[in-house]
This record gives sequence, C-alpha cells and structure tokens, in this order.
Amino acid sequence: MLRMNNALEHFTKLLCTVDLKAYREKYMPIKIVEMNLPKNIQAIDLLYRVYWNGKHFIGFEEFYKIYEKEKGKELRKFQKGSGMCPKCFGKGIKARTYRTWAGLITQIHAGYVAERVFGPNTVRMSEQLDHQDVDIQVQYKGTILNYDVKKIANAGVMGRGHVPKRPIPGEKISIRYEVPNLDIILHPKKKRGNGFKKAFSDFADKYLKTKMLHVFSNGFVVFTPNLFKTKKAELDKSQK
Repeated sequence: MLRMNNALEHFTKLLCTVDLKAYREKYMPIKIVEMNLPKNIQAIDLLYRVYWNGKHFIGFEEFYKIYEKEKGKELRKFQKGSGMCPKCFGKGIKARTYRTWAGLITQIHAGYVAERVFGPNTVRMSEQLDHQDVDIQVQYKGTILNYDVKKIANAGVMGRGHVPKRPIPGEKISIRYEVPNLDIILHPKKKRGNGFKKAFSDFADKYLKTKMLHVFSNGFVVFTPNLFKTKKAELDKSQK
C-alpha cells in the first residue's frame, strides 16, 4: 500500500495523464442507460474501494474491466430485464460509468488533498458517507467536519442529492463550485483580440486566483489545499 504522501502524488499523476477531451467526446453524448440502477450494479462502492481504500490509481479502461468482472452477472440480469439489446446496453452502461468515474475521482483526489492538510488517518470516504451527502469526512482534534462538495451546472447543483435518514454528527461544510465547459478550459483565449473569454475570466477570478481550484494541462480541475487550510487554522487557533 502506498504511503499517504506518495498516494497523492500518484493520483495527481494519473489525473494529469487522462485524455479528458477524447473521453468526453466518446462517452458524454451517449445517454442510453439513464434509468435508476439497482445498488448491485452501481460503480460508487467499487470506486471508493479501488481509489481510496486500495490506493490503486488506474485509468478508466482498467477500472471498467474490474467493474465488468465484478458486476458481470448482475449487469446481464439487469440488461435482460430492461429489454434493451446487449450491444446498446453495453455501450450505454460504459458511458454512464465513465461519467460517474470522472466525477467521483475528483472528489476522492480532494480527499487525499484534505489528508495532506489535516494529517494521516484524519479523512474518511465511503459509499455510505456518500449516500449521506458527506463527500469528505475529516476528524481532527475531536472535531468532525462533513464536506459536501457539488459542482454547479447551468441547470443547478449536480449531485446525488440524498436526504440522510438520520443526522450525521459533526459540522456540515457545503462547497459549491462552477467550471466552464472543457473547450473553454482548454482554449481560454479569445479568437479575436487579446484577453480571455468571459466564462474563463469569471472562473479564474472566482476559483483560480483565490487558489481554491487548479487546472491541469489536460483540462482536469482539482481542489487545492487552500480549500481545507483555513478551517484547519481555525481549529488550531481555537484549541491553543
């Protein structure tokens, strides 16, 4: 198992190598399998087991092979019950799994960033917490911090939007952020004249200049330690 410091570096290296543009062009338009999926074929638990518990930093194609191997029997059963042809279902479920993968690994990467700030063994992430609207749970100096991280799209907040069956102990910290489309991220400058496109300028002013987010050269957007440092400093000061 990788040490914590090495884990963040290895995960960051993986995200920097993802051909985000190619994957989005290939999978984002495919919306064949959009119905509610039973828990036994959802990818969320496996994503946490692979990238958080196992610290196994692999690309999407390798992850999907593991997913198919583990969920194969249940996937075939669901496909037959849905009445969808195997080819269409296979194409749709892979595209849907990619969208889940791309969104969740950003949050899991943020968990490693939080652990770098707060220290070893201070962060918990799991499917159970995810279903309780806790993306990153920090336990630091006797205080529990429940980070609820959601990306805002044009249609509103993107997220699973679960209502916890019972209150979760600790302080809830809601993080909302907006990211321009990938084409603007990769090509931020105006085609004519000087300067940047308005959408990128607004994004940069709100998130990049404040060093809340960082953009890799492939367009992947990740959280920086600054997201967590202010709260840590507050807790450190209050317990002096």
